[in-house]
Amino acid sequence: MIESVDVPIIAAQLPVYAHPGDAGADLVSTEALRLAPGQRALVGTGVRIALPDGYVAFVVPRSGLAARHGITIVNAPGTVDAGYRGEIKVALLNTDQTEAYDIAVGDRIAQMIVMPVPRARFIPVDELPASPRGEGGFGSTGYQTGVTP
Repeated sequence: MIESVDVPIIAAQLPVYAHPGDAGADLVSTEALRLAPGQRALVGTGVRIALPDGYVAFVVPRSGLAARHGITIVNAPGTVDAGYRGEIKVALLNTDQTEAYDIAVGDRIAQMIVMPVPRARFIPVDELPASPRGEGGFGSTGYQTGVTP
């Protein structure tokens, strides 16, 4: 079983896990607004946390909002570092081309995933070890178009 981590928090409404085993706890809006088609807005959650060293919180879109209304997060995942103590805000974007989306105070707008992160030691080398993927970049693992045998 994975251990839980204590996260000191200041919030009018605590993040909540909707179901046992969920990775993300829901964050809610502290403000009412309308996102016009193509519009983005920085939306407050009223949540401030103190993560322990060695932990990070990622703010990610809610799949239902994305699938049903085209609402996503511009910088997904948003990264909350252990040293940050300000309010967690969410940069929402309405990707729908025709429909506005209304957000009310208390609406679930994002999820927060808290997880441990190791500190990397970057070691300069002259050459990297080989790998099956090599230097293949975007789309190199299966997406091909216009390829003739």
